[in-house]
Amino acid sequence: MHQVFEITRTSRKVLSEFLKNYTLEQLNTIPTGFNNNLIWNIGHIVVVQQLLVYNLSGLPMMVSDEMIAKYRRGTKPESDVSQDEVDKIQSLLFETINQTKTDFNAGIFKNYEEFTSMSGFTMRNAEDAMAFNYYHEAMHIGMMMSIRKFI
Repeated sequence: MHQVFEITRTSRKVLSEFLKNYTLEQLNTIPTGFNNNLIWNIGHIVVVQQLLVYNLSGLPMMVSDEMIAKYRRGTKPESDVSQDEVDKIQSLLFETINQTKTDFNAGIFKNYEEFTSMSGFTMRNAEDAMAFNYYHEAMHIGMMMSIRKFI
């Protein structure tokens, strides 16, 4: 599991750089031909990790119900986010992964509701979910790299 967390931290560093290097206006821009923007992708990544690992394990998540409703699969940006929300997402990028590693080390992930992703990967436990998660993050980072060309 150590490598899974190192890969995820690397992904989160890339995401953090987007938050540091783009203005609030750029983060909120939805280019023509796209359904979402940079900040939605980052919020989505944070929420999905929590849903896949904690929610499907029957454990409390570190993200609010409001954040889940705004960034879960099937959503899209409905309005611009504020700088306060960007700052919250920035802090959650690393807080969630650090806590997940602590929780894995503590052995709290005992139960899991099996789940098959839209891409066909079946997760049978929280370890599978973390392994799938970095694929999911990489896919969204790829989308973000496309979006940034148009903002």
